[in-house]
Amino acid sequence: MSATKLVVDAMGGDDAPSVVLEGSAAAVEHNPDLEVILTGPADVIEPFAAEHDRITAHPTTEVIAMDEHPAEAVRNKKDSSIVVGCRLVKEGEGDGFFSAGSTGACLAAATIVMGRLKGVKRPGLVSVIPSPQAQTVICDLGANADCKPDYLVQFATMGSVYAQVVLGVENPRIGLLSIGEEDTKGSEFVLECNKLMHEQVPGFIGNAEGRDIALGGFDVIVTDGFTGNVALKTYEGLGSALLSGLRTALTANTRSKIGASLCMSGINDLRAQLDPDAHGGAQLLGVQGVCMVGHGNSNAKAIENGLLISANAVEQKMTERLADLLDEGE
Repeated sequence: MSATKLVVDAMGGDDAPSVVLEGSAAAVEHNPDLEVILTGPADVIEPFAAEHDRITAHPTTEVIAMDEHPAEAVRNKKDSSIVVGCRLVKEGEGDGFFSAGSTGACLAAATIVMGRLKGVKRPGLVSVIPSPQAQTVICDLGANADCKPDYLVQFATMGSVYAQVVLGVENPRIGLLSIGEEDTKGSEFVLECNKLMHEQVPGFIGNAEGRDIALGGFDVIVTDGFTGNVALKTYEGLGSALLSGLRTALTANTRSKIGASLCMSGINDLRAQLDPDAHGGAQLLGVQGVCMVGHGNSNAKAIENGLLISANAVEQKMTERLADLLDEGE
């Protein structure tokens, strides 16, 4: 089996480069078939690469900051760690790209430099939403704030492939996010999406409500990027608030601390089940290659998980499988 080569933006994220370097080292140690190509300033990545097997350096002279205009930065900073990373994938030197940097810049660079798959109207961001009840894939999570109904039909295909590869679900159950489970509920946009998905999407079983994200019943939930991103951030905020409130309640007095010590194993399991770092970020599907965008506040563990999931996507030929499905649908 040939090695999987991932290009990693060493400068992406709030705590870069330290957490990116640490996470990269952990990923190659975990996966003996993984190689990492770091992009970023030479003085940052070259000494680190020299000390680690299966990690190499590809120096760049520019970095795209989080507050820069994404498209302008991609056009003007062609030697940035993000743009060069996508170019290495396009040229075949890398099998996939990972960055916890500017989401907008990653989307722009992947779309412009790597290019879209044939027939893809809009690439979509997709990830697994963690829950103690179920794991649910959502697409789109923020790549496309304004959508047309046929975009969501493609998001359903993308989400389905992702669920097959990442969750191992052979025939994913697909839902459309709406304000009620009945086909007659929702905005005019949602009603049109519902009609198209019934006609064109294998595995579509109807509308999903917001609570279904956490409670299950659907393997894939499809929505526009604006709604998907709001739902994601709301869910993550609620999870953090729940764990924080639980921590406060369990440390309020001596009696509660004793009780907490007796159920700590279960509490730790719950924390792990709600951890957004478990899947390392969101993958951009619909471009010619694997591209994953990590959380800006990613820690080293999140970086490691993101690289391992990206490597799995390469090994499972996610991009090729999606391209084949899109060809069949034409």
